[in-house]
Amino acid sequence: MIVRTLEESEECGRKIISPDGNWDSTRLLLKDDNMGFSFHITTIYEGADFQMHYKNHLESVYCISGNGEVEILADGKKYPIKPGTIYILDKHDKHILRAFSEMKMACVFNPPLNGTEVHNKEGAYEVEADPLTVAS
Repeated sequence: MIVRTLEESEECGRKIISPDGNWDSTRLLLKDDNMGFSFHITTIYEGADFQMHYKNHLESVYCISGNGEVEILADGKKYPIKPGTIYILDKHDKHILRAFSEMKMACVFNPPLNGTEVHNKEGAYEVEADPLTVAS
C-alpha cells in the first residue's frame, strides 16, 4: 500500500514549478510506484493561457476549484471548466488551457511521468526511452 499526503509530497521534492510561471504540479504517484499511471495535483495560476499537446500521453483532468476553459485547437470548441468538471484528452488533443481564476486540478497521466517533467516547446512531456529497446 502507498500512502502519501499532498503536504509531504510538496516538501520532499515532488512539487514542480513550470519555468513559464503558468502552473505548479505535485506528483503524488509516479512511474517508479509501478501503478501504470501517474497522479498529480496541479495548480493553474490565474491568468494562465497556454497551449499544450500531450502527443506522448493520455490525460484526464478533474477540476477541484477555480474557473477557466479548455479550447480544442482542431475544431476551436471551448469548454468551460468549473469545480466538478472533468475533461479527458483521449486523442492527444492539441489544446489551450485558460485560467480565469486559480484552478486546482487532479490529473492522471498514462504512461506515468517520472516526476521532473515540464512541457517542451510543443507543450508535451517527453517519454523516457526504454533501455531494452534503445539500440547501442
